[in-house]
Amino acid sequence: MGYDAPMANVNAGRLCEGLLLGAALLMLVAGCATTRLWAPPREQVIERILPSSVQVILERDGRQVRTGSGVTIGARRVGQIHECFVLTSGHTVNGLSDRHEVYVLLGRHRGKGTRAPATVLAQRETEYLDLALMRVETEGCVAARLGEPPGLGDPIWIVAFPWGRNMTLAGGNVSQVDPGLSAESDGSRLMVDAPVSYGASGGGVFEAGTGRLVGLVEGYRTARVSFKGEAPARYIDVPVPGETYVTSLADIRRFLTEAGYATLLPQR
Repeated sequence: MGYDAPMANVNAGRLCEGLLLGAALLMLVAGCATTRLWAPPREQVIERILPSSVQVILERDGRQVRTGSGVTIGARRVGQIHECFVLTSGHTVNGLSDRHEVYVLLGRHRGKGTRAPATVLAQRETEYLDLALMRVETEGCVAARLGEPPGLGDPIWIVAFPWGRNMTLAGGNVSQVDPGLSAESDGSRLMVDAPVSYGASGGGVFEAGTGRLVGLVEGYRTARVSFKGEAPARYIDVPVPGETYVTSLADIRRFLTEAGYATLLPQR
């Protein structure tokens, strides 16, 4: 009986030491996890996204005939001028003639933006790929940075100019991913549930956590709504919520490589 108390004290002391060591390890692990999982505030992410987002305007004989959205993906200085390279959807600039003029509005997040004439360098609109690359000369521009291919459920931002009006920021999640599909294969490669409408094609799709570019709006599924009792029959096509198609990073890289502009790809 006389030796039980000292032994109990020793065991209790070891137990306390173990608990303290465990608590210290938990704090260390938590600190490391916090460091790894840290992300910039949403306001900072949005500030990174907006400057690279541009509006695309097509005119014919001085009249606006089409609008779209785009993203600056490269810039280089030539003397006092910056060459800015903009990606948009291929169908936005499809069917151009000598009577058409293309303009890009930069800095739209600050207001009306700076209007600059654009030259179409490469364009492709097929069943599997819908992209175009344009070049503008201006005093300066901000290029987006590429991210990593997103996963199912990842949060995203879309920046676009629906109906040719003001800049719109729409949030959502990646709703469909099929990494086995790319150009020249059937089916959707990437889909998000952020709502878009006419004029959003070519708009950037960005990681919500980092502001890095993960794709471009390709289009969206529509549903036809008819007006009963109208003669002749009238209808409108409205976007289907949650079915926004996105051109993936893989297709963007391949398009730029095939067009001879692989060096424009921004660093990750």
